[in-house]
Amino acid sequence: MSDNQPSAEKQSYDFAEIEARWLPYWEKAGTFVVDEDDPRPKKYVLDMFPYPSGDLHMGHAEAFAMGDVIARYERMRGNNVLHPIGWDSFGLPAENAAIKNNAHPAEWTYRNIETQAASFKRYGLSMDWTRRLHTSDPEYYRWTQWLFLQLHRRGLAYRKDAPVNWCPSCQTVLANEQVVDGGCDRCGTAVTKKSLNQWYFKITDYADRLLDDMDQLEGAWPERVLAMQRNWIGRSTGASVRFQVEDAEPIEVFTTRPDTLYGVTFMVVAADAPLAMELVTEAQREELEAYRERLKSVSEIERQSADREKTGVLLGRHAVHPLTGESIPIWASDYVLADYGTGAVMGVPAHDQRDLDFALTMGLPVNVVVDTGEEHPAVSGTATAGEGTAVNSPKWEGLPKQEAIARAVQVLEESGAGEATVNYRLRDWLVSRQRFWGAPIPIIHCPDCGEVPVPEDQLPVALPTEAKGEDLAPKGTSPLGGMSEWVTADCPACGGAATRDTDTMDTFVDSSWYYLRYLDPTSADQAFPTEAANRWMPVDQYVGGVEHAILHLLYSRFFTKVLYDIGLVNFTEPFKALLNQGQVLNGGKAMSKSLGNGVDLAEQLDAHGVDAVRVAMVFAGPPEDDIDWQDMSPAGSAKFLARAWRVAQDVTSSPGTDPASGAAGLRAAAHRTVADAEQLIADQKFNVVVARLMELVNAARKEIDSGAGPADPAVREAAEVTAQLLSLVAPYTAEDMWAMLGHEPSVANSTWPQVDESLLVQDTVTAVVQVKGKLRDKLEVAPDISEDELEAAALALPKIQRYIAEDGGVRKVIVRAPKLVNVVTG
Repeated sequence: MSDNQPSAEKQSYDFAEIEARWLPYWEKAGTFVVDEDDPRPKKYVLDMFPYPSGDLHMGHAEAFAMGDVIARYERMRGNNVLHPIGWDSFGLPAENAAIKNNAHPAEWTYRNIETQAASFKRYGLSMDWTRRLHTSDPEYYRWTQWLFLQLHRRGLAYRKDAPVNWCPSCQTVLANEQVVDGGCDRCGTAVTKKSLNQWYFKITDYADRLLDDMDQLEGAWPERVLAMQRNWIGRSTGASVRFQVEDAEPIEVFTTRPDTLYGVTFMVVAADAPLAMELVTEAQREELEAYRERLKSVSEIERQSADREKTGVLLGRHAVHPLTGESIPIWASDYVLADYGTGAVMGVPAHDQRDLDFALTMGLPVNVVVDTGEEHPAVSGTATAGEGTAVNSPKWEGLPKQEAIARAVQVLEESGAGEATVNYRLRDWLVSRQRFWGAPIPIIHCPDCGEVPVPEDQLPVALPTEAKGEDLAPKGTSPLGGMSEWVTADCPACGGAATRDTDTMDTFVDSSWYYLRYLDPTSADQAFPTEAANRWMPVDQYVGGVEHAILHLLYSRFFTKVLYDIGLVNFTEPFKALLNQGQVLNGGKAMSKSLGNGVDLAEQLDAHGVDAVRVAMVFAGPPEDDIDWQDMSPAGSAKFLARAWRVAQDVTSSPGTDPASGAAGLRAAAHRTVADAEQLIADQKFNVVVARLMELVNAARKEIDSGAGPADPAVREAAEVTAQLLSLVAPYTAEDMWAMLGHEPSVANSTWPQVDESLLVQDTVTAVVQVKGKLRDKLEVAPDISEDELEAAALALPKIQRYIAEDGGVRKVIVRAPKLVNVVTG
């Protein structure tokens, strides 16, 4: 037997002693290290890797507990499971800490990583620590730079001028989230706009594939995430329309409603677009420049606000309507964005609310060209954007909307004034950062040769290791730009004097391919092995917060498609299935230092034990729901674990005892628990699995105390089932139970219990009644009860009626006869 087997003498449940017994064992035995030669089916379970901002917090505790349930379950089901860990370790917080403490960012970063690593290990996660990676290691970002060069070689990485948020006091670029109420989050100075030459990835080339390939993800990703990505990409069909301009090049606009073309009474150009300066007359130039200067302190979010007062400047030129020949005034305004479409729109005030607000403010005509039966917009102040019949539109008069759109496109194409077009909200990915703590962009700028990629055998372009403190402080340029020795380089093409690119990459680049690096994190020869990628990928289950629904997931999908096109992988989507966990709240509010409602995870682990905290997290509700710490009871979870542990301790039959002669009722309960757990885990109702285990432990205890007694073979079977299923959420306690029951560790490597179908036949079944996903009551019902009968019985329960009344009535009832009713209230 194992040296780690607990003493045979009766003892009390001591979580600290149990943790001290098994954590070293798992590490020494390499329990969760993956064997590449293992012939079993492969499963890749991945948690979104953390940023090393300090020690683990309650959000980590919830998210990683959920991912571990899946990893451990897949292992027990007979799969070779890859479940790695690493750190997304580049980023601005480390840079700010280094400036404050006169240190290099690596010091803060790696100190925090070690703190988190110790906590992750203590948390009992089934991770393969041999595959640990950090994106700030030169061995990692060498390959991030290599991937940049692959995109650059294919024309997918390019530079252009673009406006950025600029703090005049700090002399630095600010991300949108660093602009607070129009001011710098560091010093409060009013933020302005500044044009800088920046690097972009041409993600727009993949817009259609990013949309169309979502068909592969339907049913396996949360629908709201897919909807968010579809909206972000924003594919819309319509027409491009060209308006001739006096003494200037034509203006081209995109519209989804070409049927409203006869309603155009003005045109608007984004005031900060180069087009505005090209069109403005000398007489209007000074007014436009003053307007543009004021615009520098206005965020894009403010500009797009429906409540913002409309302002603008006449450019002094007119466009010619392509169908009527009428002269149309051209304005510049802030409600049109420079990077949307062509940076210009046709103003149709009767049928677009922002255009109407602008027209009413500026005293411009409002011409109705779609009859919707509603009041004239000039009178009501509300644009009529819905369905209707074309009016005042000679070439498609009387046609309904869709027919009018088709006819309008045909007229435009026949006249040469436009054509059918597809447009996207998606913009190319801005990857330049004027920061120090990131992967340097591997480009050299030569006065003779232009942009020259750093040769691959010279990667990585490493960050200076001696820079610290004030060396990193913003001085009007990227911190690397001030390090002359680092910047100076020889041109790889001609050998002449040149300079390195001084920007670093957006940290989203690092996290867009890390799941591939886990397949061989120490390789010095390749970013990842293609053969292993094609065996392990796509990731079978990805777990992480919904806050990453758009950018991280979209960028990872983009990278995967590029790698597919290069021929490095044979799949086009990186993540087969996605689970988003909710937030951990406290008193109905997000935990934060400013509110003083934070809960220290380490203190909870010390007070109640790792397993109790994990059980409390999982039991609190379905993974995707927000959970409130005030509603959780780690102390109650600890009592349940002690109760389960004592069941195993009390078993007196020998390992291998045939359970067939055991107490029939307890055997049936054990097998029902296993059968239910399989479906519940598939449905990601991990909280209900814990509830079922609590019921089984109670049944086993009753059999021991007042039934057949501890020697009954059914008691052993129930205890073993409990240990195996409990290992998904409480690995320390389960491991100790498994050893007490006479088995070699680890319970994680045991085989999932086989269900005897004959034991599942029953006169009644227990139906669980949930309110908003939380267990609130139960009732015994016939196995063949109909959904309508089960719903009526559940809604008649007094306890359920009370919850319904408190929560504002029934909104929806989900019934899965005969076992589940979930009442959605509010």
